[in-house]
Amino acid sequence: MSAPLLRIENLEAAYGEAQVLFDVSLTIEAGEVVTLMGRNGMGKTTTIRNLMGMMRPRGGSIRFEGQEVVGAPSYRIAKAGLGLVPEGRQVFPTLSVEENLVATSVKAKNGWDLASIYQLFPRLRERRGNLGSQLSGGEQQMLAIGRALMTNPKLLILDEATEGLAPLIRAEIWSCLETLKSRGQSILVVDKNVSALERLAERHVILEKGRTVWTGTTEELKADPTLKERYLGA
Repeated sequence: MSAPLLRIENLEAAYGEAQVLFDVSLTIEAGEVVTLMGRNGMGKTTTIRNLMGMMRPRGGSIRFEGQEVVGAPSYRIAKAGLGLVPEGRQVFPTLSVEENLVATSVKAKNGWDLASIYQLFPRLRERRGNLGSQLSGGEQQMLAIGRALMTNPKLLILDEATEGLAPLIRAEIWSCLETLKSRGQSILVVDKNVSALERLAERHVILEKGRTVWTGTTEELKADPTLKERYLGA
C-alpha cells in the first residue's frame, strides 16, 4: 500500500515558550480534498506554517510523498510540490498581475501556464498589466491562487480561502476550487464557511486548542450536529 500524499503525525509547535500545537495529525491522499476546521486561534494557520517550513515543529512528523520534511527550508518544501495560498493573500504589490504569476512559476508538461490560469480566471487576463496593489481583494485572491497553481503543486493549500470577500467573489472562488477538484488536484483548505467546505471536501479535520479532536467524512459531519456546536460555533 502506497503512502498518503501527506501525513502529519503528533505535530507539536510553540511560539517561544508558549506551546500552541500539542497533537495534530492528519492525512491527505492524492486527488483528495480535505478541510482543516476549528474556531479562531485553535492552530490551523500554525499547522500550515509548520507544514510549509515557516516554523520548526517542537515534535512530531510531517511526511510528503513518504519523505520527512521537518527541518527542510520553505523553498525546498515548495519545490517538493506544496503550493500555498496564504492568509491575507500576500501578492507582490509592485509587480503586475502577469509578473506575479510568472515570478515563482514552475514549468510542467500539461501543467498550469499563463493561458490556463487566464482561462480559469478571465478577470486576471483583463487586469494582467495592473499592479498587485491596484487589485480588489477578490482579484488579489484569484491572483494568489493563480500564483500557487503556476508552481504546479501536487498539494494546493489555502489558508482562509474566502475570508473578507464579497459573496459573489466567494462563490467564484468556491467554483474555482470545484473545478480544481474535478481535475484531480489535491487540496487542503481552511475556511469558516462550513456548508461550502462540506460541499467541496470528502474529509474534514477539526482542531481544538492545538489538537486534532475529530476526523471524518462529510456524511459523518452532517450526521452529528453537536460537532459544529462544540467545535465550530456553527
